[in-house]
Amino acid sequence: ADMAPKASAQAAKAAKAVKKGQFKRTRKPRYSVVFHAPKTLKQAREPKYARVSAASVQKMDAYAVLKYPLTTESAMKKIEDNNTLVFIVDLKATKPQIKDAVQTLYDVQSKRINTLIRPDGVKKAYVRLTADYDALDVANKIGVI
Repeated sequence: ADMAPKASAQAAKAAKAVKKGQFKRTRKPRYSVVFHAPKTLKQAREPKYARVSAASVQKMDAYAVLKYPLTTESAMKKIEDNNTLVFIVDLKATKPQIKDAVQTLYDVQSKRINTLIRPDGVKKAYVRLTADYDALDVANKIGVI
C-alpha cells in the first residue's frame, strides 16, 4: 500500500520527462562545405612471411662500376693539369657508386665527379682527386702511364 505514492510520483516524473523531452539535441558546427571521411588509424604492415625468399645480391660492385681508365691524350692532360683521373664506367653507375669504387680500388679520396655519356653510348667519369692525392702518382700505380 505504501508503494503507491512513491510509484505514482515516479510515474508522474517520467510522464513529465517524456512531455518535456529529456535531452536537448545540439548540432555540431560544420566549418567546411565538403565532407571529409574521418582519419582512421593506419596500422603498420606486419607480414607473416617474407615475400622474397632471398635478399637480392648487389650486382654493382666496385669492379663492375669502373670498367677501365681512359688513356687518351686529353685524359693524360687532365691527369697532369687538373689532378683528375678519367674512367670508362658502367652506364648505370651513379656518382656516389663511382666515388666509392675509386675509394675502394685505389685508396684515394675524390673531390668531385663529373660524368657524361659519350655518343657511342658509354659513360665517362672525370674523377677529380683531393689536394692530398696526386693523380699522376695514382695513374702510375694503376699503370695508365
